[in-house]
Amino acid sequence: MNDIEPSGMMGNNKQRTSHDQGELKDTLAPPQGFYFSVSCLRSSMGSRSQGFFHHQDHHHHHHHHHHRSSVVPTAVPRLLPETSSLLGGIAQITPSLFLARGNVASNRSLLLSKGITCVVNATIELPNFNWPHMEYVKVPLADMPHSPISLYFDSVADKIHSVGRKRGAVLVHCAAGVSRSASLCLAYLMKYHRVSLAEAHAWVKSRRPVIRPNGGFWRQLIEYERKLFGRNSVKMIQTPYGVIPDVYERDRRNLAPYWGL
Repeated sequence: MNDIEPSGMMGNNKQRTSHDQGELKDTLAPPQGFYFSVSCLRSSMGSRSQGFFHHQDHHHHHHHHHHRSSVVPTAVPRLLPETSSLLGGIAQITPSLFLARGNVASNRSLLLSKGITCVVNATIELPNFNWPHMEYVKVPLADMPHSPISLYFDSVADKIHSVGRKRGAVLVHCAAGVSRSASLCLAYLMKYHRVSLAEAHAWVKSRRPVIRPNGGFWRQLIEYERKLFGRNSVKMIQTPYGVIPDVYERDRRNLAPYWGL
């Protein structure tokens, strides 16, 4: 079992970005064929990822000018038959990344059936189950707005990336699969699939509709997006319900109260 080190405390060998070409343990090339941009989809579609995206030229045709890249992701997510149900279940985010609540990590047969080889436990309250031949990474975080989750964005993203490159898969979980684990998945998608925070959130929410990072995590994700791309696709806004990310505003009538699960 490994304790992931915060980025600020990591050695230089783990400070490289996705553009580095060296063979590093935790920083490797993206999984073949899983890209959000149309050009990458057309040129790099691999057998593992076929069916994850379905491009519709007539839908979302307008371009979002907040992207630094000239290649604008316009692929429209299409759900796989196995969709997550509320807090339960396991959601597949990419061919090598799964998101779930903590009790899923106790189901060894489910983990094996999904090809999961590494479990990222983003809690301080849940132990690792330590199944044989399973790698465990502990990210000791409380689901509190002041928790420094951004210190783990790079190291967890690098781990997910590395495992996927080796044809394995990662389960990222917290207690409810709503805030901590979802935030880490969003950071990974931004760093390695080069999508905006708004697009990453839309995709992960389509896979697991209950995700709802707390406000402090959103602020850290917004800062991370600016660090990666030099601009932001999400901002915090004042509403009658408090300060929330603007991606919540359009859905606010349907939101149940969130108690920090």
